[in-house]
Amino acid sequence: MPHTTARRARRRGPRKFSSRDLAVIGVLLGIPVLLDLTLIWGPTLASIGLSFTSWDGIGDIHWVGVDNYRTLFTDYPPFWPAARNNLLWLAFLGFVATPFGLLLAVLLDKGVRFSRFYQSTLYMPVVLSLAIVGFIAQLVFSRDQGVLNAIIGNTDDPVDWLGDPDLNIWVVLLAAAWRHTGYVMILYLAGLKSVDPSLKEAAALDGANERQTFFRVVFPTLRPVNVIVGVITVIEALRAFDIVYAINHGRNGLELLSVLVTDNIIGEASRIGFGSAIAVVLLTVSLGFIVTYLVQELRGEKRR
Repeated sequence: MPHTTARRARRRGPRKFSSRDLAVIGVLLGIPVLLDLTLIWGPTLASIGLSFTSWDGIGDIHWVGVDNYRTLFTDYPPFWPAARNNLLWLAFLGFVATPFGLLLAVLLDKGVRFSRFYQSTLYMPVVLSLAIVGFIAQLVFSRDQGVLNAIIGNTDDPVDWLGDPDLNIWVVLLAAAWRHTGYVMILYLAGLKSVDPSLKEAAALDGANERQTFFRVVFPTLRPVNVIVGVITVIEALRAFDIVYAINHGRNGLELLSVLVTDNIIGEASRIGFGSAIAVVLLTVSLGFIVTYLVQELRGEKRR
């Protein structure tokens, strides 16, 4: 018996990795890290460095300091409309599309009839890229051959939904929200399925109505999902590119920072240094929102 106990004790000791184990671990960890450094951090650091230079991609690189940023903020008219549109994207997705996705998740979580059909239908746009969503928007909102103008009967004086700068940004936001809502709905629906039913029962016994139970009991337990949804919303809003480029190349009221980056880096001007400066501004804004949101969420988690 003591011999068996000693043998079991030896088995519970720390396992020694063989050289083969270390090689496998090194490959499994090394390849993703290498790809991350090569495809993400390498270009990011290169963009930061190039933002302080003047380079057309072919000739010599000339150091210009902060001249690109000074020109960007003071002498580049498309910048401020693009920055405003990016913030409008963030506000619309954050305060309209995301709450609507949460509402749909709550309704489907109640077990309504044909809930599987509704889930599949609402989630279907998520599998489409924003470029495809842009082409669908053109079919629906086109001035001369669009479905919407045909339905409302504006054949003599059709509304230019995608050409009018006062209207097209809202049309594009509706199309982007159509896709974003389904994604948010699935995330919150998964979170709602994991909520302990005993919490709802205890709240009901304490006399809480359905609304009070959700906002005071259920919603606080969804904090991890809120973090994920918040970060995804910020990323989706600030990296938006495909849909506006598919509609009118991001011009005439649909300017975005990502479009300006593309136009300057791979456009006819080939101002890689200036385009990199716009990319750095977009990166800074993205990190600012994401880090601030995560810090607030983590502080709230610690208070609990």
